[in-house]
Amino acid sequence: MSGTLSQRIEGKRDELIALTQDLIRIPTLNPPGENYHAVCAYLQKRLAGRGFACEMIRAHGAPGDSDRYPRWNLVARHEGTRNGDCVHFNSHHDVVEVGHGWTRDPFGATLEGDRIYGRGACDMKGGLAASIIAAEAFMETHPGYAGAIEISATADEESGGYGGVAYLAEQGYFAPERVQHVIIPEPLNKDRICLGHRGGWWAEIETKGEIAHGSMPFLGDCAVRHMGAVLDAFEDRLFPAMAARHTEMPVVPEGARQSTMNINSIHGGQPEQPPDFTGLPAHCVPDSCRIVIDRRFLVEETVEGVRDEVIGLLEDLKARRANFDYEIRELNRVIPSMTARDAPVVTTVTAAIREELGAEATYVASPGSYDQKHIDRIGKLKNCIAYGPGVLELAHKPDEWVGVTDMLDSARVMGRSLERLLLG
Repeated sequence: MSGTLSQRIEGKRDELIALTQDLIRIPTLNPPGENYHAVCAYLQKRLAGRGFACEMIRAHGAPGDSDRYPRWNLVARHEGTRNGDCVHFNSHHDVVEVGHGWTRDPFGATLEGDRIYGRGACDMKGGLAASIIAAEAFMETHPGYAGAIEISATADEESGGYGGVAYLAEQGYFAPERVQHVIIPEPLNKDRICLGHRGGWWAEIETKGEIAHGSMPFLGDCAVRHMGAVLDAFEDRLFPAMAARHTEMPVVPEGARQSTMNINSIHGGQPEQPPDFTGLPAHCVPDSCRIVIDRRFLVEETVEGVRDEVIGLLEDLKARRANFDYEIRELNRVIPSMTARDAPVVTTVTAAIREELGAEATYVASPGSYDQKHIDRIGKLKNCIAYGPGVLELAHKPDEWVGVTDMLDSARVMGRSLERLLLG
């Protein structure tokens, strides 16, 4: 039976290419959240035509949701002929900004040899397309299967997932009594199973000063210089401390097996002027400087410890540095998530990789978070992994691409997993 399904999937190569290209050509840029309704409507039309019951769900009130940029999600469900488990494939439909350095049309979805190029090709419209092809081929091959199959296309994963999977989880769509197995086709390489991810703590730090004439800085207090002291403390104390901490989580790449922090942005003084401004800046001592930090932490750490470590450095500066004052505002927090290696979805996909690809699966964890965090923490569903086509290092890069062969191979693994879970 599996050979028949694999052949059917291979026979859908042209259909898979066309579906992936259609998805890439809908520019679902986040921010601000463009064309979310268009991509969900496109998928609704396709899946409803193949027997799925489809729901278009707007995440009213979620961060980013507005009448101009509504946060639309699609959940499609196909029922089998008898009772059984539900297998849910969840993919985010949003993509990050294009950025510079492209040599191809970012939304042209150009096919060159075995590669389809475009923003979102790898992360993760190729995975979404592969899961759809796998599910449809399985249903055609085994119309009498048990249980149910769900496919979702959800918003805002690239900005935290609060207008997508988090909202759906709050509404009960990932409750364990409704869904039993979740596969997220993120681009982790076709022979790797991602069990979870590190945690994250984001905060904005502002140092305070006093405005004065720039020719007489001694009459003011430069907030940028105070921020320089913060950055020095990070370099001298925080970064070495983080580098000394290592995790037992199988995080890839190797550099992410330690605690890390990125300084996302820094701004001090006068607001930046628009590009068409031709004047000169005023002569002022800056009375405010702000940075945003992105602290990724290990399962062996706690978010409270991460926060207190940063606050401790700031308080030490306040005690030692004249006129130093600051404010800190937490922006977001994500707790690490890990699925057990003996979980049913893990052992099932492991066997499918062995049978379809002739390889032993490698178990990894993601350096950054993805929507498993919401399925785990809000949905209370632990039986969840990320598995899909694409090379992780291509995500968010110029000339992003996904391999057609990789998508077909991953679709075969997904199809074989459905056979193992839903044929009884």
